[in-house]
Amino acid sequence: MTGTLYLIPNTLGETEALANVLPEQVQRITAQLDYFVAENAKTARAFLKLVGAQHPLCKPMQEIKIAELNVNTPPAALSELLAPLLAGRDGGLVSEAGVPAVADPGADLVRLAHQHKIAVRPLVGPSSLLLAVMASGLNGQSFAFNGYLPTDAAQRDKRLKELEQRSRKEKQTQLFIETPYRNAAMLEAMAAACAPGTLICVATDLSLPTETIRTMTAAQWKTAAAPDFHKKPTVFLLLAQ
Repeated sequence: MTGTLYLIPNTLGETEALANVLPEQVQRITAQLDYFVAENAKTARAFLKLVGAQHPLCKPMQEIKIAELNVNTPPAALSELLAPLLAGRDGGLVSEAGVPAVADPGADLVRLAHQHKIAVRPLVGPSSLLLAVMASGLNGQSFAFNGYLPTDAAQRDKRLKELEQRSRKEKQTQLFIETPYRNAAMLEAMAAACAPGTLICVATDLSLPTETIRTMTAAQWKTAAAPDFHKKPTVFLLLAQ
């Protein structure tokens, strides 16, 4: 009998108020596991210590095994990551931030788990993408996440215009993210490349005490003061009018 693969949401940043972000059930299940797959073992341990601080019965750290799965993991290694579950051991998949398998290499492991008929159980937790859509005031009936845009300025502007055109044609909200230290450059590029009436939302540090969310037109963003989002995780959204 195989184990269960739990998809365990992480916090979206540093916070001690774990109860404000993760439901008690999620914390309890996490505390009972002793095998995890994570993008980075060090940050996963920090997360597990945070859970352990709330749950004294959490497994001792020396009894917990953490295997890494990231962009450098070869596809051939995925089966090895599932070996404990195939042997009947429950395991947890943890993302660096937010929910696993969404904009996350864990999706490949989840697909393989299904192929091996391993039960997959997603747990409730913060998704920066959904939180951003909810709070933006943009179209929540149809939206698309586009990952990172090109870093080259010319290619980035071209991509922004393509996304704006798609948004206008399909009335679809377009979401993307940027390396935090380039947030200001991205917002400036959006305000310059988009039509004056295109709505742009900037959602920063979602679910954290420093959270800020603001939606304005491209024309308004051109003259507005930039948000306090330097080196802070941010989701960008646009909806052409």
